[in-house]
Amino acid sequence: MSGLAAVHGRADERVAYRLPFPPNVQGEIVIPKAASGDERLWIEQAPSVWIRPLLFNVSAGYWMVLLRVRKAGVLTRHRHPGPVHGFVLKGRWHYLEHDWVAEEGSYVYEPPGETHTLIVPDDVPEMITYFQVNGAMIFVDPDGRQIGYDDVHTKIELARRHFAAIGLGADYVKQFIR
Repeated sequence: MSGLAAVHGRADERVAYRLPFPPNVQGEIVIPKAASGDERLWIEQAPSVWIRPLLFNVSAGYWMVLLRVRKAGVLTRHRHPGPVHGFVLKGRWHYLEHDWVAEEGSYVYEPPGETHTLIVPDDVPEMITYFQVNGAMIFVDPDGRQIGYDDVHTKIELARRHFAAIGLGADYVKQFIR
């Protein structure tokens, strides 16, 4: 029997777990209305491009964000040494290097080694996509020469500077770090 099937219908199925959690378990992160909510929490990365932090996992080297683009255009070409998962919440986008389009409700898996250039079309007023980026984003020119990078630590530092600048304090980012 599966775990769900084994307990369904039992008298104690709606009784909360009674034992303490292990002492090293970190707290949950719950972000109500993450895609809307407080505009101050959106961090500008480039003109008309923002991220909304959800989780910065420093021990595993990944980050989860909402990416929002409010103007058509190109996001810097980059390569991923680790896998990336995306889910389009609003709008649509595509990569110059592929012939598919990620539309609202689309899930995208990007394998390690993938290099691409994200395009938001002219007729899309706003695009929001949830991304989990594992490892780094290595920014490259058209011939693959590295011109920059981002990883979980550069994202944390970007958030720290942003939250300090808007008056929430540099430590505001700590709630997203695990």
